[in-house]
Amino acid sequence: MYKLIIKPFLFLFSPESAHQIAMKSFTVMRKLGLGGVFSSKEDKRLEKSFLGLTFKNPIGIAAGFDKNGDYIENLDKMGFGFIEVGTVTPIPQIGNPKPRLFRLPEDNALINRMGFNNLGVDYLVENLKKLQNKNIVIGGNIGKNKDTPNEKAIDDYEICFQKLFPYVDYFVINISSPNTPNLRALQDKKPLTELLTHLQKLNHAHSKSKPILLKIAPDLSNEQLDDIIEIVQQTKLAGIIATNTTISRSNLTTSSDKIDQIGNGGLSGKPLKQRSTEVVRYIHTKTNGNLTIIGVGGISSPKDAVEKMEAGASLIQLFSGFIFEGPTLVERIKQTFQLKS
Repeated sequence: MYKLIIKPFLFLFSPESAHQIAMKSFTVMRKLGLGGVFSSKEDKRLEKSFLGLTFKNPIGIAAGFDKNGDYIENLDKMGFGFIEVGTVTPIPQIGNPKPRLFRLPEDNALINRMGFNNLGVDYLVENLKKLQNKNIVIGGNIGKNKDTPNEKAIDDYEICFQKLFPYVDYFVINISSPNTPNLRALQDKKPLTELLTHLQKLNHAHSKSKPILLKIAPDLSNEQLDDIIEIVQQTKLAGIIATNTTISRSNLTTSSDKIDQIGNGGLSGKPLKQRSTEVVRYIHTKTNGNLTIIGVGGISSPKDAVEKMEAGASLIQLFSGFIFEGPTLVERIKQTFQLKS
């Protein structure tokens, strides 16, 4: 039904409008008792324990899909094992000018330059307070405001961390989006070590600390990945999310003219699959499998999901594949994992 009816209808609208229409429609369906149409069954065999948490299944929705925590219970009903909200910043920001999200149907890919558009951490906190289902595993993906200089970035991350601490189960530090000016410079060794050390200090000041993961770009060299791994181990982070979107435009079917017209932004979807899997495998090998890795990037079939797990991912996340394949992708991946369990 999704590919034959719903997807063609949604793709008549701009990507941002389609997203709002789809999620608000599901909210209405749930209230009318029709939410079961896209609901997914759970199987105890798919339960996973990582990061000191129990996930009902290893399939999560990546950050960026529900930036403000408006649709957490919708996504839970669709069968996701965990929901990552954000990226959120201390104060609301409108992000980059529209249009800023583009479909590449020939490649099952998206290009976005959203720019951390969100309603601010206080809005997200209020949504998290209202949740009726307290058993959903929720990750808080945090970043800095566009106008905050890198030398003061720590302050922004601290504000988000402290405000979200009572309401999320794990944290993700986003320093790898290509759409906030100079943000990726925080992946350099010195600023990254300072940031993570500070957040871990805040973390351990609480009576019970929470897992912190680092989300990294796919465009890092092996030498840069080695530095990241060293810092993560040194600061005793819980894990790595590999990977964010890429600035590469290689091996696309979409015409170069169209790509040039779209301009800057992070590419996600099928073209990212191979590189993100390579990064997962590299980190897994380098850490002897002793680090929790959430694999994300280009998962649009059960086969892709299995590849990520075989490369060393403990958990996986969907984004672009979910948009192009629809909610049944979650169920199809679950069925494949069930057969392998």
